[in-house]
Amino acid sequence: MRIKFSLVFFIAIPFLLTAQHFGESKHSMNKNTSNMDVLKYWKTNSPKKAEIYQSALNILSASKEASYSDLLLNEKYLELCSKLELHLLGGPILGEIKEHGISIWLRTSIPSKIQVSLSSENKIFMSETSYTKIENDLSGLLKIDGLTDDTTYSYKVIINDSIEVSDDNYFFKTLPNKDEIKTTRIVFGSCLHRWGLGNSQLFSAIKKRKPSAMLLLGDIAVQDRDNHLGMHRADYLLRDFQTAWSDFACNVPIYASWDDHDYFNNDESGVPNGYIDHDRDNVRQIFKNSWNNPSYGLNDEGIYFKSKIGLCEVVMTDNRYFGSEEKSSFLGKKQMEWLKMQIADCKSPFLILSCGSMWSDFVSNGKDSWGVSDSKGREDIFKLIEDRNISGVLLISGDRHGARGFTIQRESGFEFYEFEVASLGARIGPPKTKPEWTNQLYGIDGTFAFGEFTFKNTTDEKHVDFRLIKEDGNILYKKRLSLNDLTPVE
Repeated sequence: MRIKFSLVFFIAIPFLLTAQHFGESKHSMNKNTSNMDVLKYWKTNSPKKAEIYQSALNILSASKEASYSDLLLNEKYLELCSKLELHLLGGPILGEIKEHGISIWLRTSIPSKIQVSLSSENKIFMSETSYTKIENDLSGLLKIDGLTDDTTYSYKVIINDSIEVSDDNYFFKTLPNKDEIKTTRIVFGSCLHRWGLGNSQLFSAIKKRKPSAMLLLGDIAVQDRDNHLGMHRADYLLRDFQTAWSDFACNVPIYASWDDHDYFNNDESGVPNGYIDHDRDNVRQIFKNSWNNPSYGLNDEGIYFKSKIGLCEVVMTDNRYFGSEEKSSFLGKKQMEWLKMQIADCKSPFLILSCGSMWSDFVSNGKDSWGVSDSKGREDIFKLIEDRNISGVLLISGDRHGARGFTIQRESGFEFYEFEVASLGARIGPPKTKPEWTNQLYGIDGTFAFGEFTFKNTTDEKHVDFRLIKEDGNILYKKRLSLNDLTPVE
């Protein structure tokens, strides 16, 4: 018995010493992992496409200023694309979904004319044409209107009038008529950190929930590239070469913001020390060319925007671009004025306010967020909601790895609800719970999980159900809030 016990003991201990979570230095997937190793980690990714990616990566990583024009000058890249008949480098990525329309983003291997053909109930609908251009990183947008509400459409991509690209995942459903809509489901989260984009189990679990849209709150695809524009581009290309992501984004509309890691680097904002305005503007332009949002800030500054998804208005703020504009100004003066207008003008029963980092100060004492950067600005926002009696406000956030929910107690007796879900990449971070957090709703880390809101608005029921859902589909936490729970006391 002693011999057997000793063997088990000495075998088990090394395992315990080497066991690591995603993102930790001894795990194969961490911030220093090469892009090629990320691509190879998930066995669902295509080895043939990996060869093209390696060629593109070699070119884009060679210079801070490297762009898609450099790819088009490289014979090996062009030969590989031709040999494998790869016409799409990225996309389709679905964007703003409406009752009668949708936006579709594409990136082609060479400058091209693009169009989509949509079909529903044996009816064919052709979109208008657009073009992918070098100056837009070979990306192009197709904004489609004139569709029927509450209808499922399949589609295929047409390149240069003759090349058709299709897939079983190429379909979507328009939103119901605004006067008839009773339920809306929106999923959300942050911190995919490159490797999470290849997790097919996670994205399959999200698709099974049949959401109208997904909100991504930053730290998604780019990893600490500062002003290396070539590597910003290479990281977005890595995103699009991951099968799990591409099968998902062509089917579920995506709304995206950034946080520090896909902006410049850890905890950076504004124009970081050692950089200039031109660097910040270049990073913003690459972000614009790589996503499919309704808009990107105002006057070519920032990436914030507002949209309406069924029963809910969504405001996604930009907590990075303006960060060091003024001392004690987290969002910058112009964005703060804009944000207050969006809140005051909200006409929907529910309003999601998104921030890349946390609204509350419980985790890390407000580090890199409102508590340290602009507690007065946060108070102005909360006071506006209370004074105007704005109902249905839900706060969502990311940045602090793991997932935690809190109530934020106000002097009036009203409570705001914050749902932080920074668990799309299964990283661990600050403590997931603490005894003194008596107002905490939930806390997890080291687990792939996403957040979900299901809104209901009928004569008898006006509520939202929040669920924190693991990659295997199991519900880790759930809470129902009535509209009254989310309405300030007059």
